[in-house]
Amino acid sequence: MNRPPHPFPPLVLCFSAALLFSSSAIAQQPASIPSPFYNDPFSQLQADIPKLMQQADVPGLSIATIQDGKPFRVYNFGLKNAETKQPVTDETIFEAASLSKPVFAYVVLKLVDQGQLGLDVPLSTYLPKPYIIDDRLAKITARIVLSHRTGFRNWRGDDPLKIYFTPGERFSYSGEGYVYLQTVVEQITGKPLNDVMTDLVFTPLGMTSSSYVWRAVFDALTATGHDPDAHPVDLWKPDHAGSASTLNTSAHDYALFLAAVLNGTGLKPSTLREMETPQIAVDPECTNCTDRAPKELSKSLFWGLGWGIERPERHGSTDSNSETLWHWGDNGAFKCFVVANPRNKSGMVLFTNSENGLAIAPAIVRDVIGRDHLAFTWVKYDAYDSDSFRFAKIAHEKGADVAIKQFDAVLKSTSISEVSINSLGYRLLRQKRSADAIRILQLNTDLHPQSANTYDSLAEAYMNSGNNSLAIQFYEKSLTLDPTNSNATSQLKKLKSAQ
Repeated sequence: MNRPPHPFPPLVLCFSAALLFSSSAIAQQPASIPSPFYNDPFSQLQADIPKLMQQADVPGLSIATIQDGKPFRVYNFGLKNAETKQPVTDETIFEAASLSKPVFAYVVLKLVDQGQLGLDVPLSTYLPKPYIIDDRLAKITARIVLSHRTGFRNWRGDDPLKIYFTPGERFSYSGEGYVYLQTVVEQITGKPLNDVMTDLVFTPLGMTSSSYVWRAVFDALTATGHDPDAHPVDLWKPDHAGSASTLNTSAHDYALFLAAVLNGTGLKPSTLREMETPQIAVDPECTNCTDRAPKELSKSLFWGLGWGIERPERHGSTDSNSETLWHWGDNGAFKCFVVANPRNKSGMVLFTNSENGLAIAPAIVRDVIGRDHLAFTWVKYDAYDSDSFRFAKIAHEKGADVAIKQFDAVLKSTSISEVSINSLGYRLLRQKRSADAIRILQLNTDLHPQSANTYDSLAEAYMNSGNNSLAIQFYEKSLTLDPTNSNATSQLKKLKSAQ
């Protein structure tokens, strides 16, 4: 594939018994600039990442860093595919998952600057017919979408798209909102989204390895995603662009985009300030919050236009030198994270080809920025050294009964969350280990007897194992606890019609 001259210096390849590692050369940042990205993390990453990857069963990852608004270094570790043993390189493509959203947001803001789209104009005015029938739709603008205040769920699933609270009222993360805004962008430009992205981002910034739809060249370049046990999974090859999730790119290319954001390239200064300004504080207890109003608002985490905003406190007041833009991404077998400090134009992006990628992301980000990033306590992924992660690992390796016995006290303390136990149950179901899955999901109902979701999941496990009578029993229990559970209603209808 033809590429422009590489903005990073040539690679130095290093081999060890455990892992293939490659990195570009680096230039020191001036010591006069206060920065959480100040210290060169090269040695620390090289020492820590192989151990982290081994503990979390992460086959491969790629990191790019930015300093002084310029691409600074690329670090590559491990394998594109655990079976073929091909190494991750600068050319390796990853699913960017929700890191697609900041790139799309950048294009939306460019269209605002061009006068094609109003940041506070109702999106319904740009379409020939209503997107959905709801009077509150008129309250949804580009600003409301980019700050996740539409009232839409993250994804509608099999349910009709609905607005669950007055748009603008509060935060609730929503991919559906981005899809709605994408529909408007395609309408006003008269082009499919990937053509818009190519014209306004990829070509101007030299991002030659990036696309929201699959390209033939990606067959050879793309990393394979892996399940929690490091088994390869089938590649997703999107033939339709999705603004919220379908970007395929490399760490190298995403660094070019991140540098453009930090420098305000292509945006008016006032628009850049809007992007970096908190629009809403998040609910500290949830990311997808359509079914609950917040009891309190975070004092440190906010959402701007397309980006999360972290404002850490120091000695009781906000530390402006450490304020960051950030986003996380989760497409299942691909996990990623990006963080940037606008004050000194420093940042990093991390791509992994593993369902466990965000288990090691906090430690990697800490190595680069020199402190814990507050976002990880909010998005709530199990860390590689947590009881939840170790419980799942023992259950996979030695069986559910052994894990439950070994972690009995921890489980009774409920420090392993309902969500983590539920995820483990489904992981075992995917591996066709029905008895272990049922044991884990039954445990979850014992620990959380008032949760409708635990009974719904247990019912599904029994249904998959062919025990329809117990499946019916637990779906009915789930409906008793949550009469709005449409999945239980649907499954009961199918199960009873088959009797």
